[in-house]
Amino acid sequence: MDLELLEETLAERGEPSFRARQVWAWAARGAAGYEEMTDLPLDLRGELAERVPFSTLRVEREAQASDGTVKALFSTADGRPVEAVLMRYRDGRRSVCVSSQSGCPLTCTFCATGAMRFGRNLSASEILDQVLHFRRLDAVNHLVFMGMGEPLMNVDAVLAAAERLPDAGITHRRTGVSTIGWIPGIEALAESPLPLRLALSLHAADEALRSEIMPVNERYPLGEVLAACEAHYARKRRQVFVEYVMLAGVNDRYEQAVALAERLDPRVYKVNLIPYNPTDAPYEGSSRAAIEAFRGALQEHGLRATVRLTRGRDIDAACGQLAARAPAP
Repeated sequence: MDLELLEETLAERGEPSFRARQVWAWAARGAAGYEEMTDLPLDLRGELAERVPFSTLRVEREAQASDGTVKALFSTADGRPVEAVLMRYRDGRRSVCVSSQSGCPLTCTFCATGAMRFGRNLSASEILDQVLHFRRLDAVNHLVFMGMGEPLMNVDAVLAAAERLPDAGITHRRTGVSTIGWIPGIEALAESPLPLRLALSLHAADEALRSEIMPVNERYPLGEVLAACEAHYARKRRQVFVEYVMLAGVNDRYEQAVALAERLDPRVYKVNLIPYNPTDAPYEGSSRAAIEAFRGALQEHGLRATVRLTRGRDIDAACGQLAARAPAP
């Protein structure tokens, strides 16, 4: 819900300040609407239902994968597409991947969102409403800002949303923020008191190759980005996750693994190898054998590496795919 509109509406009625906290507490626990908020006066529930939409987002499409993953395509009040995903794991994790922008102004060549037209930054309420949608389906306990857009280009709204996540069951230490290396945002995240996890989308240790697949590298070269990440680590004392999508014949050779290991301080970084979830981009994912060989090379050179579990392949779960298949607003 639009939390600013909620507070304005309550103030106009002369309601006590705790009313906004009551409403938010119900929403964060998974309430489906104002009618469930039994400690609010009946007439107030009715007026809120008329004046403050329960969500800033409208569900346009939802798909559930065979592995339990749920992906939703929303639209904002001004018709912008927004995607979010709920991933369920056997160990009890219920992780939400949320968007921070509609579309993306950056043009990473392997990403479906990067091929879309950029809309705008999302508000903190629009980010939270992605979480609340899934909270109404299931208890959630992990979150990553890794959906549409570059979160650290919208860092104020991201941090404002993150502040409220514990109310929905997601602690700050179980919240991650993924960036392509937007240095001003990395610096802002380091200054924030919230103990959020930083994740860096790296994908190539070679500057020329990284610029080819991630043009933002021309603006913020990898060396400068790694320096910012290391300053973040020095401030927060939390390891930085390096996300490395595995592209067959592009970035998955042995010598590229060695170069990556030589570039990353194992005290600061842990690598997460990501099997490529195919989009319309001209790439193929690395084979399982190639991914394991790459991981082995990293570990031989002292760098911890894991392989991400692939989720939702049968429902176009790669970021931007549902929106790319939807009619333009």
